[in-house]
Amino acid sequence: MFFEIHRDLPREGPGDNQSTRRAFRKLSRLPEDSAILDLGCGPGAQTLELAALSGNKIFPIDNHQPYLKQLYRKAANLGLLDRIHISNQSMHALAFPAASFDLIWSEGAIFILGFENGLKSLKKYLKPGGTIVISELTWLKDNPPKEIKTYWEKEYPPMKTLDENLSTIYDCGFYVIDYFALPPASWLEEYYEPIEQRLETLRGTYAGNPEFEDLAQREKEEATVFKKYNQWYGYVFYIMELKKD
Repeated sequence: MFFEIHRDLPREGPGDNQSTRRAFRKLSRLPEDSAILDLGCGPGAQTLELAALSGNKIFPIDNHQPYLKQLYRKAANLGLLDRIHISNQSMHALAFPAASFDLIWSEGAIFILGFENGLKSLKKYLKPGGTIVISELTWLKDNPPKEIKTYWEKEYPPMKTLDENLSTIYDCGFYVIDYFALPPASWLEEYYEPIEQRLETLRGTYAGNPEFEDLAQREKEEATVFKKYNQWYGYVFYIMELKKD
């Protein structure tokens, strides 16, 4: 039922093309023969934006085949299949040799590996001096109100503060190039509004279905919480470079 609700959405998490461009432009110019890994690509909105921003080869991976089919159709329509090489892979068992990529990109998906564990495990896939760009759910201010703290302790207990994540990045062997929080529109217009439209489309089909009603209520609650407390938390883009030995 979750995938029925999320089917054919433009994104599977908060984000927007402007923020993808902003993060990409913080990087040094990539060599022409660079390879980019898009980790947990979902339906690939950021994949296509990365293709528009560079002439490099991009390797988007996800383990939900319908998302990959959605991305394949879009890439084919844009004539990009010569540069976008899609594969169904688990983030926990990547089928790439060490030192394969100049850039690893992951919007809203690093939580699957864990923030710290993800950074440590991905290092081996970077070429010397390579870069990682990820967005991660982050506490933006200290001492959040009890209601929002309790909510996210239940929904995403590993969420850390900005300072904690910056410290983790350094401890994992990276220098921070820059960081910034996604704007509220990335959540509301790019993510929650499409979900609400999708729920309205499905209500007639699944009216009275307990699983649908439960998930629809949870989606609504998450959006309501964000509207009320978005000054306390958000997705933060972290742009980092591998330390030289």
